[in-house]
Amino acid sequence: MDLSTAVAVTVRTLRRRPADLLPFYLLGTAVPTIARTGLVLALAGAYLHVERSGRLDAAVDALAGTELTPPSTEDPEAIAQWARGVEPVVEPLASPTAVGLLAGGILLTALVAILAYAAVSAGQMSAVAARLRGDRGGTAGIAGSRRRWRTFLGLYVAEVVLWVGIVALAGGVVGVTSLVGGPFAGALVGLGVLLVAGGALVLVRVVFAFAPAAVVVDDVGVFDGVSGAGGFVRANPVDAAAYLVVAAGVLVAISSAASGAVYVGGSALVALGSAVVAAPALDLVKTALYGDQRGAVDPVDGPPAGLVEQATDGLRRGWTELTGFVWRTPVTHLVIVGIGVGAGVVGWTAAEPFAGAVSTSIEARLVGHVPPVAAAAFFGNNWTVATTTAFGGVALVVPTVVSIALNGAVLGGVAALEVNRQALVAFVVPHGLLEIPAIVASGAVGVRLGVVAWRTYRGQLRRAALADALEHAFWVIVGVGVLVAVAAVIEGFLSPYYWRLW
Repeated sequence: MDLSTAVAVTVRTLRRRPADLLPFYLLGTAVPTIARTGLVLALAGAYLHVERSGRLDAAVDALAGTELTPPSTEDPEAIAQWARGVEPVVEPLASPTAVGLLAGGILLTALVAILAYAAVSAGQMSAVAARLRGDRGGTAGIAGSRRRWRTFLGLYVAEVVLWVGIVALAGGVVGVTSLVGGPFAGALVGLGVLLVAGGALVLVRVVFAFAPAAVVVDDVGVFDGVSGAGGFVRANPVDAAAYLVVAAGVLVAISSAASGAVYVGGSALVALGSAVVAAPALDLVKTALYGDQRGAVDPVDGPPAGLVEQATDGLRRGWTELTGFVWRTPVTHLVIVGIGVGAGVVGWTAAEPFAGAVSTSIEARLVGHVPPVAAAAFFGNNWTVATTTAFGGVALVVPTVVSIALNGAVLGGVAALEVNRQALVAFVVPHGLLEIPAIVASGAVGVRLGVVAWRTYRGQLRRAALADALEHAFWVIVGVGVLVAVAAVIEGFLSPYYWRLW
């Protein structure tokens, strides 16, 4: 199979049953939400500590008359003077207990992120391999995540070790040559070492790009996966090089799109699109190339409908699944509302001591507001929050609850510090009537996913039930996207302006 055939197979596979594959890539976007749970809890613990120990009152007293905004000048003396002025505010908060809690939260977040990415990557590649064989991706992804997460973690560690080793060896050779032969000899040797080390790093990246495909296709461990990938690269250097060029081109295109999206407010949307379009496409291409060599690819037929018709049908199904889910689970939605409202009260209470010393202004944030740019940003940000909140629930509900509580606490804190609360309420109400129910629905999806995941883990449900729940969550999030899109248009074009008439 050549690269063009692999690309055609990839397109057909993605379009045939997207809900059987893409949920695992949406899980990838939820990893930061899952990982940050420890840090959020650590921050909450640190706040309770400084509040109960009286340190918060000391910080609030020191905050009066303190300029928190750093000076715009690069003058070191001005920056040092500003730092000395802020020090009395920060010092009471930086107790050993608070610092220890934050350090522990950061370490826990990093550890959970690494382990979660390994598990999710194993699920993604296992689902990809299954779809290329014509099997169900959902059940294969769940099984692969449980069986292969250690192998994928080993692949990541092995590649990092090789990269560090190559760079360290190259640096050591150049350094020794410079000491022995002088700077000129060091420069000459450095040029050669740069070329050799650069080639070695590229080779490592190519081999480890195909190693995950080798692991899932051949069902092997780290060493055999790397060995199989190396054998594929040696036997198919043209296809391997072509894939590397395509992958690099996709990365450059995404980076360019992200840079341009900053100016039109669509960076979050670009990030989400790259995670659920570019990432699965590249995984499918390299797995198709490797799997064809092993006779493990049975390409599926394309969808019977055209692309526009398929997209329309998908949006319609998403809306139907969303409305049906809301009607079937009113108690779950009420629980999510209670968590959000309760967290909002907590956020208001926590921020209230800072009112006056610190302030927010909705009118100031709307200065320079450009409706289409803002609408794109609102849609991308809110749909990302909804998606990560929903799929983060796979980690036994906790990340979903923390995400809902965090958003509620932030809204409560902002409201407590707002200088013009009437303007804030007037701005929030029109789009909030749609946006808030969308976030609540995503939280309810996360709770359902967490319950099904727990019951599956305990052996009370089969993997097919969790795969069904992931597919259902995918379609509900599509429906949430429709709701969020309408809310974003209202927020961008109506909410900032209508109340100014009064």
